[in-house]
Amino acid sequence: MSPPRVAAIVLNYNGREVTLQALESLSAMTYPAFDLVVVDNGSTDGSYQAVAEAFPDVHQLRTEENLGAAGGCNLGIRWAMEQGHDYLLILNNDIEVAPDMLDELVKVAESDPTVGCVGPKEYYYGDRQRLWSAGGTLRFREAITRERGEGEIDRGQYDRDEEVDYVNGCAMLVRREAVAEAGLWDPIFHLAVEDADFCTRIKARGYRCFYAYRARLWHMVSYATGIYKAGKTFHTGRSTAIYVRRYATPWQWLTALSAFAVSIPVAFFRELPRGNQGAAVAKLKGYLEGLRIPMTAPPRLEERSSTGGGSDAR
Repeated sequence: MSPPRVAAIVLNYNGREVTLQALESLSAMTYPAFDLVVVDNGSTDGSYQAVAEAFPDVHQLRTEENLGAAGGCNLGIRWAMEQGHDYLLILNNDIEVAPDMLDELVKVAESDPTVGCVGPKEYYYGDRQRLWSAGGTLRFREAITRERGEGEIDRGQYDRDEEVDYVNGCAMLVRREAVAEAGLWDPIFHLAVEDADFCTRIKARGYRCFYAYRARLWHMVSYATGIYKAGKTFHTGRSTAIYVRRYATPWQWLTALSAFAVSIPVAFFRELPRGNQGAAVAKLKGYLEGLRIPMTAPPRLEERSSTGGGSDAR
């Protein structure tokens, strides 16, 4: 019996060097039936040409503009579904993977047809035994998502395959049937929480999210400095508000708003000595925008937006 076919979809926006590094790692995966696909999300740094020269067998999908994380992923998802792949491995470009990562993810996914998505054990790239994520949790607080085990040294405390609230989009193996039923990633979440929203939708259709502890990945984020920057906090606040509007009960609304009201001034004064207080202000602005914007339904697989196309080339 042939192994399931997997499309490994790498999203890139102006990340030429890290994308090349990621492709070097991904190309060495031992799983016998996968295709590597790069979605070049409107890059202007020569990424497309560099990938074509260094990895001529990698399929590339190119957009004229940055469609955001969800829009870029959707381009790759549509291509993989049209090509008949059984699973879609959605990936960030700032990663290094263990050679057997995909083997382990597929093994867990194939163990039960109700497994809709699976994620690996993720470490900090610069601190090889410090965990970044051992599966995700969802909560209606100032931040919707939280990575389990974040910052802990891996001592085997999460060494079991198990169901989790959500799988983060840094590396998510998705069953094609889950996409067909739940739809695409929602572009209303331009950046942040789009993975949690997708997991929430597939769970509503009877699928489960799993963490596969033997699958390993290293993520190029800094444990020391983190990612609390204005450009990211704005979108985190915005996406948090949208998620709350879409899914929260009245009690969860109250919990989320109360937590957010407390967290913003705390973050402001915490970041003040570093001169980074603007990141807290940006998060507040994003949250307010997320409360105001019109809500739309997530896109279905058969729908195509006017900005959702891209050129198809090797």
